[in-house]
Amino acid sequence: MIRIETTRGTLARRGFVDAEAAERVIEHWDDEHEPLLDVLAQCADPDHALASVDRLCERIPDLLSRLVASPVLARQLIMVLGASNNLTLHLLAHPEHIELLTEELDKVSAEALRRELLEATGADPESARPVATDPTGDQLRIAYRGALLRIAARDLCAPEPLETVADVADELSDLADATLEAALSISRLKLGDNALKTRLAVVGLGKCGAQELNYVSDVDVLFVAEPVVDSDGTSLVTNDQAVQIATRMAAEMTRICSAHTSAGTIWEVDAALRPEGKAGQLVRTMSSHRIYYEKWAKTWEFQAMLKARPAAGDRDLGQAFVDLVAPMVWSAAERENFVADTQAMRKRVVAHIPARDQGRELKLGEGGLRDVEFSVQLLQLVHGRADERLRTRATLPALKALIDNGYVGREDGKGFALAYRFLRTLEHRIQLYQLRRTHLLPNNDPDLRRLGRSLGYKDPVKELLNTWRHTAQRVRRLHERLFYSPLLDTVAKIPSNELRLTPDAALDRLKALGYADPTAALRHIAVLSQGVTRQAEIQRQLLPAMLGWFASAPNPDHGLLAFRQVSEALGTTPWYLRALRDEGAMAERLARILASSRYAVKLLNRAPQTVQMLADDQQLRPRSLAELKAEMHVAAGRQSNSVAAVEAIRAIRRRELFRVAAGDLLGEYDVLDVGAALTDLASATIDATLAVAQQNSAEPVPRIAVIAMGRWGGREMSYASDADAMFVMEDASNGDPTKVATAVINEMRTLLTRPSADPALSIDADLRPEGKGGALTRSLTAYRNYYGRWSSTWELQALVRADALAGDEELGRALMTEIDAHRWPEGGLSASQLTEVRKLKARVEAERLPRGADPAKHTKLGPGGIADVEWTVQLLQLQHAYRLPALRSTQTIAALRAARDAGVIDGMDAGHLEAAWTLASRIRNQIMLMRGRGSDSLPSDNRELASLAELLGYRAGESSHLLADYRRVTRRARNVVERVFWGFS
Repeated sequence: MIRIETTRGTLARRGFVDAEAAERVIEHWDDEHEPLLDVLAQCADPDHALASVDRLCERIPDLLSRLVASPVLARQLIMVLGASNNLTLHLLAHPEHIELLTEELDKVSAEALRRELLEATGADPESARPVATDPTGDQLRIAYRGALLRIAARDLCAPEPLETVADVADELSDLADATLEAALSISRLKLGDNALKTRLAVVGLGKCGAQELNYVSDVDVLFVAEPVVDSDGTSLVTNDQAVQIATRMAAEMTRICSAHTSAGTIWEVDAALRPEGKAGQLVRTMSSHRIYYEKWAKTWEFQAMLKARPAAGDRDLGQAFVDLVAPMVWSAAERENFVADTQAMRKRVVAHIPARDQGRELKLGEGGLRDVEFSVQLLQLVHGRADERLRTRATLPALKALIDNGYVGREDGKGFALAYRFLRTLEHRIQLYQLRRTHLLPNNDPDLRRLGRSLGYKDPVKELLNTWRHTAQRVRRLHERLFYSPLLDTVAKIPSNELRLTPDAALDRLKALGYADPTAALRHIAVLSQGVTRQAEIQRQLLPAMLGWFASAPNPDHGLLAFRQVSEALGTTPWYLRALRDEGAMAERLARILASSRYAVKLLNRAPQTVQMLADDQQLRPRSLAELKAEMHVAAGRQSNSVAAVEAIRAIRRRELFRVAAGDLLGEYDVLDVGAALTDLASATIDATLAVAQQNSAEPVPRIAVIAMGRWGGREMSYASDADAMFVMEDASNGDPTKVATAVINEMRTLLTRPSADPALSIDADLRPEGKGGALTRSLTAYRNYYGRWSSTWELQALVRADALAGDEELGRALMTEIDAHRWPEGGLSASQLTEVRKLKARVEAERLPRGADPAKHTKLGPGGIADVEWTVQLLQLQHAYRLPALRSTQTIAALRAARDAGVIDGMDAGHLEAAWTLASRIRNQIMLMRGRGSDSLPSDNRELASLAELLGYRAGESSHLLADYRRVTRRARNVVERVFWGFS
């Protein structure tokens, strides 16, 4: 009797769950058997392993002594007994198979496995068409289980199972090939001489073809038959006879593999991926296959052929079939809607997972094996058309090729590969217990505990579930980024012959795409893509899609040049090209911006890192005034002098201008959103720069507020707008701080207008009391006195759009309270004031329009343009806002809509005014974005007009529609202005 300490607590610490049962078994052991407990403690299920050893001892009486004498046998046997109930039953039925585990196991070659299984059937492995002598197949089934036992033992004893999972899958696939070959030898025996007159190839598909089988998989195959030809070239049978004979052979081979007998079963052979599926004939000739795949095959069938490989039978015939379909496989991505159909197929698979299996489905569920496999296959099929380095069958080697050649980022690829290895290992361990085809994670603790222990986890259930959840989340995230990348769909639509062009063909292609200078474009492409660096590899992937995206924008030549400039500035950064390749619509967005806007390109060239915001929709939303002010003040506060402080403020403004421009170009904002965003940005910039100027003063500075006027005050700034402003300082208790305040304001204006490549922000103070002749700043009391006694009608109108947007907030509110008391005159405008407003408008129309400008094309001062609408709305406000508070808005459109709702203006008339103001404002903004410089007139150059029309949403060649629409909209607005503003009937 064993005398070691065997308390139940000790056994529990060794991993036994039923310590009492374990104690009953080992109480009969001798002391020399004690080391076996340490081995049992390392296996997946010590209780099951111990009970199985005890049962085996009944078949092999000296088993315990043999295990003690052979640590290799002990470890390999016990690891199998602890992880596989099915293989335990096999060993109980065939105890002689423990001899297979006496030596340290290595991978058995494919040829050795073939020989072993053919010899089990009595066939000659050296024969070209081996014929078995055992018709039952039972010896094959027993030999198969023995080979499977060796593989499982090697797998379970591996110190790093995730590292060996691909090797195990490869050996399982070799075993499947050998099994198919042996089953085929039995079918030849049953068919007699006719079997030797027919060539039958068994082509492996799916995991079998990729040589990445599980322990229990349906083995996907396809059959090809041809007659045997004698030495003089005569067929021994007709094609039809060959198909009939081969069909009987294939059916018998399938039956042998799937039959259940007293010797066990092997697995199902699945030929459902053949032409026409289960409804199609089981075996076809090469010519029949060729016709089907050339004329009738669906997209998914070519995806299935990606894994095709000769597995058994006539290997030359099998290879001929693979060579036949390979060109079709690598052109399948050119089919219409290929990427969308593939993506939809994946979604359908997920949608059909039963609710009870959600979160446990390792193969088909979200974050499971299919997400990795579909992602890899889709990337292969799209990019492998032009890059033969990607043409490999198995998932992990294909993923490595995608990583090595720049199609998948190193970190993403490493994460994908590790996740795939984990999922495959977990799948193997689940299937191994009962040797059943399942992909579901168990939902009970005993099974989870066994799985977790087999993977080496100390807290097996908790750690296994945590690892599974983390892995699934990571796979799902990577899958969504790679599988649904717009880049894939775009590249797939480019014909294969255009992905690899000679220089002359490339020039023709660039001309056809619409590049004005294809020679220069070709030079840019060469600079970006030549070389063997990873950056050049990624550029070669991006450029076919980028060239198309540039061509769909107004200025493809400028887009390509700008892309080269940005790439040269950022090409060595670790994230730039990786983000363009992987981050959703980022590359397409960048292409659109670069080929549309010189304004945005200038900003981007000054701060290339801002391109990162294109990866995230949320990053394109404008930031709030409070956020902008806070960031600018903090950035300025870190600097040692005022010039550096304002440079820091400008850098933030540069970034935010790009954000607004990008959102505008990509259709994320309407014109009101753009105006509000630009207004907040100007407010924050002026506020922070004023603070810098105040801190830089050698003398005490009074509190100063900045009152926004004009489009700034109306929150309707354009990219080219100046900031109209008035300045107010606090009342002084002693002395006159006007000189100091004026110096600070002038310093602020100087700092803002320092020479720079950034868009200027000029402050225009001409709308202050008394205009250019008045003091630059006044005290709060001085403003009260002025507006109470001397203000003119034009100043009253200017105050309609006044708002305190920068500087001291309390002081600003105080002045706005005073302004509110005057800008909405009780009873509305007097007759003389109305006449004065109209005279002033007439003078503006006569004097302000630039010499030579076409009034019909001038968006600001032309008939029905911005000025017409704004003066009309302001007149309505001055006449009615005293009694209608809803009209008291600084914003033109808000006030116009309020006037419409209040019945002050007819709804249709209001609609005409809003349409004209919106279109004219959009045109001004898009001209600035397009040219990089402002203009109030529609372009006279036809190419610029065409580009402008495209930016405004018109199709290519519809610039005349833009002119016609503008004339119609402004004509209607002018009719309203003549009635409402001028009083004409």
